[in-house]
Amino acid sequence: MVYMDYNATTPCDKRVVESMLPYFSENFANASSVYQPARAARKAVEEAREKVASLAGCLPEEIFFTSGGTESDNWAIVGAALKLEARGKHIITSRVEHHAVINTCKALARKGYRITYLPVDSHGVVDLSKLEASIKKDTVLVSVMYANNEIGTIQPVGKIAELARSRGVLFHTDAVQAFGKLPLRLDKNGPDMASFSAHKLYGPKGVGALYIRKGVSIPPFIKGGGQEKGRRSGTTNVAGIVGFGRAAEIVAAEMDADIERVGNLRDILEKRIMETIPEIVVNGHPENRLHNTLNVCIRYIEGESILMSLDFEGICASSGSACTSGSLEPSHVLLAIGLPHEVAHGSLRLSLGRYNTMEDVEKVSSVLPGIVDRLRQISPFWNEKKTG
Repeated sequence: MVYMDYNATTPCDKRVVESMLPYFSENFANASSVYQPARAARKAVEEAREKVASLAGCLPEEIFFTSGGTESDNWAIVGAALKLEARGKHIITSRVEHHAVINTCKALARKGYRITYLPVDSHGVVDLSKLEASIKKDTVLVSVMYANNEIGTIQPVGKIAELARSRGVLFHTDAVQAFGKLPLRLDKNGPDMASFSAHKLYGPKGVGALYIRKGVSIPPFIKGGGQEKGRRSGTTNVAGIVGFGRAAEIVAAEMDADIERVGNLRDILEKRIMETIPEIVVNGHPENRLHNTLNVCIRYIEGESILMSLDFEGICASSGSACTSGSLEPSHVLLAIGLPHEVAHGSLRLSLGRYNTMEDVEKVSSVLPGIVDRLRQISPFWNEKKTG
């Protein structure tokens, strides 16, 4: 199998699995209990918090563990809305956000909140002047993702944070795709809140975190026994958190080498595809893009047909976000950057990672042109173009 869907999820690193195993069996204590095994579990959780904070460039006490990126996004957005409801009910986000953000904003809109969806340019970058013009007296939150999960475009997070702060507005960033792929310094870049997920950086599924800058207060999203210093209740997922911490530690040590190696593979793959397949569009910013992400639209055929053909060849890829892979609608991200429906339907996302090799690149780049040619031969749009 050739796996090129690392933006959807990553395999759990064997070193991470090894770190987690003891907490399923001999070290199984509830971290909220008072006896010695529980204290040992709590110590392991706090050590993991330090590792996650170190990778994020923030203080350990600013990291709160959750079940993943979706919960973190929901908590940040709903929490800010509830906390600042008396001030106003206006939230600003972008048209290219993950559905964890978009659908949370839609839910708040049904409760009377006003949502502004910022447009983006053809590369997927938010226009800072339009953001500034959108901030009103009743604006309580700006939520713009750090790096896009589909096309890889990196937003000017530092400038957005500076602008929001100058207007006294909280700023949240969905950093799920950026965390582990980019060197972050949240204490310098300045978001008030940021969402992370372990399974995007070779950690386990079902665990993530929300960074909440010291001094920022939002109400708990999940209420119960008062875990995570009363801010996120629920029995502590000790094994998952330990795995998250170990994954963050490994990424911190290996990030520079991974960026260079994986980025080189991505660039070779992109070059070969562009050279061998006509009528193709590369999506995302040409420079400020995640080093592992290649999103293309192949004209005159549909992405789902490409994916099924690749799957038959033992190649795993996607046509957009994994969360909406069953949808027949084209990617909202590709529509937002200005692509027409018929072009956006032909999208293919190839996202590479730690375990990809040059042999993987060679297989995909050798197989894909034949798949495209075969699908185009039975495409009425392609045949119409040739005869027209």
